[in-house]
Amino acid sequence: MKIDFTKNTDGLTPTIIQDNETKNVLMMGYMNQEALDKTLETNKVTFFSRSKNRLWTKGEESGNFLNLISIKKDCDDDTLLIQVNPVGPTCHTGSDTCWQETNNQEYGFISKLEKTIKDRKENANPDSSYIASLFAKGFNKIAQKVGEEAVEVVIEAKDSNDDLFLSESADLLFHYLILLQAKGFQLNDVISVLKQRKK
Repeated sequence: MKIDFTKNTDGLTPTIIQDNETKNVLMMGYMNQEALDKTLETNKVTFFSRSKNRLWTKGEESGNFLNLISIKKDCDDDTLLIQVNPVGPTCHTGSDTCWQETNNQEYGFISKLEKTIKDRKENANPDSSYIASLFAKGFNKIAQKVGEEAVEVVIEAKDSNDDLFLSESADLLFHYLILLQAKGFQLNDVISVLKQRKK
């Protein structure tokens, strides 16, 4: 891998650290050629510390290592993206990331929808919120709705109307997310089961 360490006067290249599983950015540091070589040799991310003026393996004192998964360079050959499996929190403050964020798996719109469902369940009026009204009717009603939507998906799958099939699929996913929360779970819990099956 060829990196242009000469673009910056100090011979250091910005290095972005990303969790291999969640894809969240954990931190940013700097590497020189020696730090990159040591990272590749040990499979533990090593930086050049500007404050200590020496090589610094993340976790050498705390035990919170960044285990190397992959290294990519950008289009200008002067920035690195390193994917890792972190051991413990990444930030020296004890936070998962250096932006004081929790390193949870997120799924874009689906995660936002889960948060909306949770908020409506806890705070909305059943008279003005469909989600809150389902929770007010109880678990059996929610489970029944999932069953109805599943049947409708199967019916539309046998037909040739793709728009109806996708619409019913959206209804099923929506009601399934509600059912998960009614049982005290989230989509991440189901994905954890799937990941275990892969092994």
